[in-house]
Amino acid sequence: MTEMTFADLWSRDALSVRDRRLLLLGLFVGQGGLDEELFIQVDAALRTKELTVEEMREVVAFLTHYAGWSRGARLNDQVEELVERIFG
Repeated sequence: MTEMTFADLWSRDALSVRDRRLLLLGLFVGQGGLDEELFIQVDAALRTKELTVEEMREVVAFLTHYAGWSRGARLNDQVEELVERIFG
């Protein structure tokens, strides 16, 4: 049932998958303490090419200014780890 609910949310027409991914990234960074969920979303965004490495780094810079240095630094570490792992 949960999978069906999430599948429905992700397949609606009003927002693109990329838009939804960006919303989740902002939410997870802003809320804090959701590092595992954030890692999954960053990984998905990079692997599906919804966001380029350059765009992802821009997301880090933008969110750092709004969510604070420590949350932005954690996001940056995750992004750079995944960039190395995926594009190595």
